[in-house]
Amino acid sequence: MAVLNPGGSVPAPSGPVPRRVLVVSRDDELDSLLAGRRVAAHLAELERTGAAGGPGDQGPPPDVALVCDDEAATRRLLDLGVPVVRLTSGHRTAVDPVTDGALHRVHRPGWLPGPWPTTPGGARTTGLLVPARTARGRRRDGTLLLISLWSVPDAEADAFVAGPLRRLAADAVRRTRRCEVVGDTRVDGLRDALEGIDGLRVRRAADTDVDALHAETELLLASPTLGAVGLAQARRAPLTFLPPLGDVQRDLADRVTRAVPVHVAADPREPSLRAPGPPGAPDPWSALDDAADDLRGAQRVARTLRQLSLAPL
Repeated sequence: MAVLNPGGSVPAPSGPVPRRVLVVSRDDELDSLLAGRRVAAHLAELERTGAAGGPGDQGPPPDVALVCDDEAATRRLLDLGVPVVRLTSGHRTAVDPVTDGALHRVHRPGWLPGPWPTTPGGARTTGLLVPARTARGRRRDGTLLLISLWSVPDAEADAFVAGPLRRLAADAVRRTRRCEVVGDTRVDGLRDALEGIDGLRVRRAADTDVDALHAETELLLASPTLGAVGLAQARRAPLTFLPPLGDVQRDLADRVTRAVPVHVAADPREPSLRAPGPPGAPDPWSALDDAADDLRGAQRVARTLRQLSLAPL
């Protein structure tokens, strides 16, 4: 509420008016959610806004927008004259058409093996989007089980949740005393499937600071997603992949394991989790070529947004 001066008028604001940025992501897609949050962490000088020009929105449109994976929001914002960076949060280029007028970025680390199709519409790869804070807690315990069921076929998701997931979660509790399960979608089904396991809690990714939670846990057991890879690589932390579900996860798991010795918990005859190696053991992420490694993707996208907010194309 504005405070009136004695003359009854509203004082003029002092100093420059802050530029306004809108960040749009799919809350039920883990990679989309984490990509938006990680870029937003580098935009502290821009004022976050919720005005997207959709039904019921109030106030003027933002000065610039980051849209992760949402073609309809991209079109709506461009129609309002808002400069848009459209980010494909997964490693493969978007299936839907790239909207003319938006700058298109694809989340993909430089070390991830190809081959890759030609990116449409001048899309550029970003490098890996990682947490703004890469430090881990000194006293870590427990396991973070990070599961993405976005776009996974129903029959495949149901079979995994009803079967292997409970064994993997119980094994995590047995090894590390507790397990935080964070899912992007079908969270009620995850709770039902894991009910009765002591030391286990199920959370929704949209309501959880995944990056901060990982900093306090010992092990990461995750669906093959770039959000999970970014957590582990930036913090040089151990990572075990859940069995890949759906074509996109299988493709990413295959590419990552060609470059980095990440264990995939796909064989029920093998231990599902692999504990960190002893002090001085080789870091699995050291297998990557440092020259090709790029952990500054979020900063680069944020810099593009700042530039667009000041000098739109």
